Amino acid sequence: MLTRILATLMLCALAHGSRAQEVRLPVLEVGVAGGGGYLADYPAASQGRVRGIAAPYLIYRGEVLRSDDRGARLRAALSDDIEFSVSASGSLPVSSSDNDARRGMPDLDLLGEIGPTLRLTLWRGTAGEYPVRLLLDTPLRAVFSTDFSSISFRGVTFSPDLSVEARNVILPNSRLRATLGVTVASDRFMEYFYEVRPQFARADRPTFGAKAGYLGARASLSYRFPLTDRLSAAVTGRLDYFGGAANRDSPLFRRDFNASATVGFAYSLWRSEERVAVDTDIFD
Repeated sequence: MLTRILATLMLCALAHGSRAQEVRLPVLEVGVAGGGGYLADYPAASQGRVRGIAAPYLIYRGEVLRSDDRGARLRAALSDDIEFSVSASGSLPVSSSDNDARRGMPDLDLLGEIGPTLRLTLWRGTAGEYPVRLLLDTPLRAVFSTDFSSISFRGVTFSPDLSVEARNVILPNSRLRATLGVTVASDRFMEYFYEVRPQFARADRPTFGAKAGYLGARASLSYRFPLTDRLSAAVTGRLDYFGGAANRDSPLFRRDFNASATVGFAYSLWRSEERVAVDTDIFD
């Protein structure tokens, strides 16, 4: 279903060319954001749980530094359709005592990722009345974990993806995004999830040495929409497939598929008077 939606939007984008329109948004916003949903404990885990988080957020729409729904990033627009940025992301911790496969092993700590991304806008167009664009993102990120007492380097990931974004679908100023992507990772990243050292081995969990390589593929569909002038919401569904993964033989590798669904919100508490022009089909 996700593949069909992605293909349809791609064809519509290729069939109709159009120029971007501009709106003016605050340079600076401060607010609170949160959300939750069902998430797998780790890639290819057989268990997951409902988790949530809320935190303050800062949006800054500068020419070089930006912080928004794509994360905090430094960027340089090399042309209208090529952007280089340094961006960040992360994932929530997991207690190994709550996961059958990992019981008795160290917990999975809070992960943070940072690194360069080259974004290519491959096409701009319209699908009927909706502005559409086709994107290729190529994030290369270093990964770190923390238990809030120390920070450890956990390797590097490369996660290119191809996306179609459509604006104003169903609701004005909304964004519908369909994405297909893959991830490859270094040995240190794979070790964090799939390695079993001798001291943690047991009858149903033999020792295993993880290796670098292919982690998996993903398809996602998200819809972000405004509820009021200051309150917006987002819903996301994602399916990950790990068939053919480099560490498929690990005893911690339990499923070929992981599915997740999340809902979120953002409420703007304060906005600057200064405004900046933003293309309505770019969303950033």
